[in-house]
Amino acid sequence: MSRIAKNPIVIPEGVEVDISGAFAIVKNSKQSLQMPVCEEVSITKEAGQLLFSPKNDSQFAHAMSGTMRALLNNMIIGVERGFEKKLQLVGVGYRAQVQGDTLGLSLGFSHPVSYKIPQGILILTPSQTDITISGVDKQRVGQVAAEIRGYRPPEPYKGKGVRYADEVIVLKEIKKK
Repeated sequence: MSRIAKNPIVIPEGVEVDISGAFAIVKNSKQSLQMPVCEEVSITKEAGQLLFSPKNDSQFAHAMSGTMRALLNNMIIGVERGFEKKLQLVGVGYRAQVQGDTLGLSLGFSHPVSYKIPQGILILTPSQTDITISGVDKQRVGQVAAEIRGYRPPEPYKGKGVRYADEVIVLKEIKKK
């Protein structure tokens, strides 16, 4: 059995977990997340904890038990605290600003780039070169950050571009004749 699946998830106060049929629903007073449950995994709720075990002895069932535990744990953390990613714009004239439901980016192209903010995601720009992406769904927050970074990834010679706040860019030595 997966080592991750052996650890139970403690359900915090204020968070309600409902596993009925083919879906798991995690909600608190403000937000709610829903996810389909793999039929190879048995999820039991007892004494404020969620326990995961494979229904049969196949390798797929063992792997999915750990995966389902990790996904449900991320849902509980997301509903309770939320997730956040920070991006930095490095380069002369690189700017970002939120206008309604779009993020306007000036990334050195001949035209400004506008990114439509998906529902359930909050994007803030505390300064012109910093972007903060937050939401309850870890996968969506990471996907939005990756899409924004994909417009202008950091280049290896000067390090200009959109980078994660904690990302370290190893710069190459300039080309010599």
